[in-house]
Amino acid sequence: MVKHIILWTLKDEYTEAQAEEIKTGIKEGLEGLAGQIPGLIDIKVIIHGLPSSNADLMLDSTFESEEALNGYAVHPAHVAVADEKVRPFTAIRSCLDFKVLTVQP
Repeated sequence: MVKHIILWTLKDEYTEAQAEEIKTGIKEGLEGLAGQIPGLIDIKVIIHGLPSSNADLMLDSTFESEEALNGYAVHPAHVAVADEKVRPFTAIRSCLDFKVLTVQP
């Protein structure tokens, strides 16, 4: 399995109400990809971090393999959400992809 974690910071130009609306749209758009992307096991977006956070929202997704993650990156449904709901509103994007190691008992 492969984890794909993204942290975003929204652009500074939004009011608190606008930022909440944007974050909700991102969450609905990305979580709506469940069942549409081959190899996508789980996807969730966290939009209410603690005050100690220095990012506005986080994508936590799990894929069957690195190949499935690569397919997600170019899948038309994902690209549409990214182009319409994420990229226009975010200033900073940080990504960490890693293989999940399973421990044998």
